[in-house]
Parts: sequence; structure tokens; C-alpha cells
Amino acid sequence: MVFLKHILLFMQQNGKKLRRKWLSLPLLLLFPIIIVVLSAAILASFMDQDDAEPIQVGLVDLDQSKETQLVVKLIEESSQLGSYIAIHALSNEEAVQQLKQNKLSGYITFPKGFTSDLYEGHSVTIPITGNPDKRTDSYIINELMESVSRHIRAAQANILTINYYLKQLPITVEERNDLVFDQFTSFIFYTIGKDKILQEEEVTNQATSSPVHYYSLASWFIITTIWLIAFFSILSDDEPERMDQRMRLYGVTGLQRLVAKMLISLMVTMIFSLFVLILLQHLLDINLDGEDYRRIAILTLLYSFTFLLGLAMIETWIKSAKLRLLIQSLFTLATLLVSGAIVPVLYFPVYIQSYLSYSFASQAFQWLQEIILNERLYADYLPLALLCASGMFILIASSLWKERKKS
Repeated sequence: MVFLKHILLFMQQNGKKLRRKWLSLPLLLLFPIIIVVLSAAILASFMDQDDAEPIQVGLVDLDQSKETQLVVKLIEESSQLGSYIAIHALSNEEAVQQLKQNKLSGYITFPKGFTSDLYEGHSVTIPITGNPDKRTDSYIINELMESVSRHIRAAQANILTINYYLKQLPITVEERNDLVFDQFTSFIFYTIGKDKILQEEEVTNQATSSPVHYYSLASWFIITTIWLIAFFSILSDDEPERMDQRMRLYGVTGLQRLVAKMLISLMVTMIFSLFVLILLQHLLDINLDGEDYRRIAILTLLYSFTFLLGLAMIETWIKSAKLRLLIQSLFTLATLLVSGAIVPVLYFPVYIQSYLSYSFASQAFQWLQEIILNERLYADYLPLALLCASGMFILIASSLWKERKKS
């Protein structure tokens, strides 16, 4: 009871200390919001790739056979080339003109005699004319045509085999050409439908698929963390050694004062964080019900208390106020980095990602993403609770050892 009585007493004193600093509190609350929101807006503009204009490519058919016309039509209308390349069928004059006007990154040409060379087994080439002002785009077009050429070589091998055996049958040249064309058409449809000309791999990444929601959540997470260390630092006093000894005579321990600071910092931060979260919900039109808020509150409480335990342990072991603040700031930066709020976890090396699950910050931010962004209906609190309990045990052991060393 005496332990709790001392904690309540120091909580009242810390509350009065915050009320005396009411003039500086608005600046303390608004400054992290302004900085983090501006930084998140800049990062989101770099990460968002949805507004990128596709590479414009021209497709010129000089052969004008039914085979090349079919290929041109299929390539132009096919969605298998991805959202970053747009191919348009053009005449040779239009392609040259648009290339000069810098409207095209390059154009591809099916030369005359392309179909006859294809059927007769001669080597076929597809010339590519690039734009010297867009060298990177021209390189991408060249890679695209390398993939297309592999399909054409496979089609040519099949057609030559079929044509060889058809010549041994008692059929007319027109019938043989029709059969070869049917096989060519079937192979083209099979290729376009089954195998992508330009391979794409889609990875679920909230930072790029929904940057506004992701960086809004990350900003809220960062602001909450900054408020925690800010309030904890404000309530930390560099008390002289005599005052510390006098408090020990009255049975007051450093652990009681630390717990009081942690609880006041946690209570004040949770109130303002809840207000900011409700504001974000209305601005971004996020669907959250009472159960979601309960899960978010539990996760935030576990994360915040574990983070405050880290700050308290640093204060327990480091006596110098300036050095303590420096270490606490570095600890805050490291916590935010491993959480994925500043840099998404997906961009870390794979061997580092496997260790991030042991971080309380990564655990908390991951489950907040699942609940708020992915509408997950449950959360696993056990890892965070175990990390929080471990931190509390280490803090109590450290504080008792320090108290015994002083006495």
C-alpha cells in the first residue's frame, strides 16, 4: 500500500508540473505533428507510383500480312504488357514524326517479307528505333522485344515442323497455308493468354498500394512515440544527490518515481493519440468500430508502456542528464526504424526482416496495420505482453540493484 501511495503522490506532483507548463504544451503537441505530416507527405509522393505515365511505344507494320496484322492487334490490345508500357499501332511516317516530337520512347518495326521469312525458316529480325532523349525507356523497350523474339523463335520452330509434314500430304498450297496460319494463330493466342510477354510480380505493400493510409498510420505512430519521450523528458528532473538521499530516508525509491512518470506520460499521450486517431478516421474514411478501438487501445498501451520501460531503464543506468537524453533519443530513433513506420519493413534486407519480429515496435505497428488498413478482426497480444513483462522485470531488477548499491 505504501508503494502505491507514493506512486499516486508523485503522479499528482507530475500532473501539477504539466499544468504549470501549459504555455509550452501546445507547441510540444503541435510541433511533432507538423514535422511528421510534412515528412510523410514528401515520402508518400516519392513512394506513390500509380501516377507514373506509361512508356509510349509505337508499332509499325511494313509487311501488312494477315499474320503481322493479327500480332499487331493482339499486342496493342493485350493487357499482358503491364501498366507501364503503352503500345500503339502507327504508320512509319507517324512513328518518325512522333519520335521527333518526343511523344514516343521508341518504335518497333515489322519489316517487309517478315511472314515469308518466318514460314521459310529464315532468320527474322525486328528493328527497334529508340529515342536518344529517353535512353532508359529505350532500354526497357529492347528488353521487351527480347522477350517477344523468344516467343517468335518458338513459334517459328513449331510452324516449320508443321509445315514440313504438311508438304508431304496431298493437299493444295492454299489449304496448307490456311492450316499453317491456323496453327500460327493458335500459338499466338496460347502465348498471349498463358505466358506473359512482360513478367510482373505483385507484392502486397501498403506503402505503395495505399500510401496515404499507410503514411497516415505511420505518422500517428511516430507522433505517439515522440509524445511519449517528450512528456517523459519534461517530467524528468536532475535532482541533487542530497534530495535523493532525503527521499530514500522517507522510504521513497527511484522505481516509484519512474513508475509515476511513466503512468502520467502514458495517460496524457493516450488521450491526445486517441483524439488524433479519431480525426484521421474521419479524414481518411476508415471504418473502425468499438472492437477495433479496443484492439488498437490494447496494442498502443502495450507498445507505449514497453517503450517507456526502455526510457526508464536508460534513466536508471545513466546519471548524466545530457547523455541520458542523447541515449533516449537514439533509442527512440532505433525503435521507429525497426517498427517500419519510417521505412517499410519490406525494404529491409531479408536477413534483417526475420529478426524484426522480436521487436516490440515491429509487432505493434504490424498489428495496427492489420487492424486499421487490412480490417483484421483479431490481434495477437501475447508477444507484446511477454516483451512488456520482460521489460518490467528488468526495470525492477535494475532499480533494486541500484538502490542497494546506493545504500
